[in-house]
Amino acid sequence: MSIRLRLTLLYSAILALTLMIFSAVLYAAQSQYTLNMVRNDLAKSADPIVNGLEHAQRNFGSPMPIPWAAQREGPEGDQAREVLQPLMRDRRPRDIMRLLDATGAPLDLLVNEGTVELSLSQEGLAHLQQGETWEEISHDEEGRLFVYSQPLIINNKVVGIVQFARSLADLDRSLHSLGITLLTGSVLTTIIAFGIGWTLSGITLRPIERITQTAREIGESRDFSSRVEHKGPNDELGRLATTFNTMLGQLQDAYQQVAHALQVQRDFVADVSHELRTPLTTIRGNLTLLQRQPPLPQTEQDDILNDLISESERLSRLVTDLLTLARADAGHQLEVAPLPLEPLVDDVCRQARLLAPERDIIYAGDGHLVAQINEDAFKQVLLILLDNAIKHGQGAIHITLEEREQEIALCVQDDGPGMSPEMQQRLFNRFHRGDASRSTPGFGLGLSIARALTESQQGTITVDSTPGRGSAFTIALAKG
Repeated sequence: MSIRLRLTLLYSAILALTLMIFSAVLYAAQSQYTLNMVRNDLAKSADPIVNGLEHAQRNFGSPMPIPWAAQREGPEGDQAREVLQPLMRDRRPRDIMRLLDATGAPLDLLVNEGTVELSLSQEGLAHLQQGETWEEISHDEEGRLFVYSQPLIINNKVVGIVQFARSLADLDRSLHSLGITLLTGSVLTTIIAFGIGWTLSGITLRPIERITQTAREIGESRDFSSRVEHKGPNDELGRLATTFNTMLGQLQDAYQQVAHALQVQRDFVADVSHELRTPLTTIRGNLTLLQRQPPLPQTEQDDILNDLISESERLSRLVTDLLTLARADAGHQLEVAPLPLEPLVDDVCRQARLLAPERDIIYAGDGHLVAQINEDAFKQVLLILLDNAIKHGQGAIHITLEEREQEIALCVQDDGPGMSPEMQQRLFNRFHRGDASRSTPGFGLGLSIARALTESQQGTITVDSTPGRGSAFTIALAKG
C-alpha cells in the first residue's frame, strides 16, 4: 500500500469518525431537546388543571373530590361537572388526558371515554403516590407516546392522578429524517474528502515521486549528475529534496574519486609492472647465461654477477620507494617537532656534494629559523630535490631559506632545461618522467615521494619553472 493511499485513508477515516461523532451528538441533542419541549408542554397543560381542581375544591361544598363527585347523579354531580368541564376544555386537541384515582384506576368520566389507556408502571405509581411527578414513554399503534403524570393533592393527600400524553410519531419521523440526512451527508462528505485528499496527497508527495524516479534513473544509468527539481516552499519535502541533491553531489564526488583512484591504481600497476619487467628480464637472462654448458669464461661470469647485483639493488630501491608511497597513501601522519633547519640543510648539502663533487651547492638563509618537521622525512625530501637538480642541470644549485607570514619556505633552484606548464601539472605523478629525463637513471618516483612526505608533515611543495631557465622547487612548512 502506497504512502499516498495510506495518508488518504487515514485522513478519510479521521474525517468519517469526526462526522460520526458529530452526527451522533447532534442527533442525541436534537432528540433530547424535542423531548424536553414535549415534557414542558405537557407540564404546562397539567398544571392549570391540577391547580384549578385544588382551588375549586376549597369552594366545593362536598368533602368528596370534584372528579369523584362528577361521577354521581344529582345536584352534587351537576355542580362537580360544571367545575370540571371548563378545566377540560382548555387542553390541547393533540394531547391525550386521563384522570385516575390514587390507585391508578381510571375514573368513570367523559374525559376518559374514547381515549387509549396510558401506561403507568408500578414504579411510577409509587412516585406519584409520594407526591412526585412521573414521566415515561409507551407505545401504541402509531408509535411512541410520551406520558406525563402529575399527582392531584388535596389537603396534603394524594387523591388522584392527572395524565397527559402526546404522540412522538412526528418527532420520530423528524429524527429519522435527520438521521438519514446526517448519514447520507457524512458518507458523501467522506467520499468527496477522499477524492480531494487523494488529489492533494498526490500533489504533496510529487517531490518524493520525483526523488524515487531520479534514484531509479541513477541506479540504471549510474549518472550521479542528475538532480531533483523542487520549486515549492522550503518545507519538509523541500528540505528532503535539497538533502537528496546534496547527497547526490557527495555521491558524485565520491564516485569520481573512486573512479580516479581506480584509474590511478590501474596506471600504477601498469607502471610498476613496466618498471619491474626490465630488471627481472635482465636477471633472468643473466641467470640463463650462467647455466650454459660449457660455462662462460670467468671474466664474463664476473660481469654477469655484477649486473645481477646492480639489478637487485635497483629492485630494492624500487620496492623501498613503493613502500614509502604506500605508507603515505594510507594516510600515515609523521610525528613533527620544532627543529632548527640550518643544521639539517647543511648536513644534506654535505651528502649531496659527495654524490656530485663537481657541482656547486650554494646555501643562503636565516640561520635561526625553526619549523615543525620530521627530521628524517625533511632530509629525505631535500635530498630528493638536490638529486633531481644534479641530474637535470649543469651549473650551480641555489638553496634559500626564508620566513613568511605563517610558514617557513625552503627553495631549491637549478639551471636545468625547465618545464612547460603541461609538464608541471604531471610532474608529481608516479612514474612520470619528462622527455629530457628519459636518459637519466631512476623510476620517476622521487618527486611523488617528496610530495607525499611533505604533506605528511602538514606542508606543501610547489614548482615554478620556465623552459630554458631552470626550475625552482619550494617547500612550505609550519613555523616551529
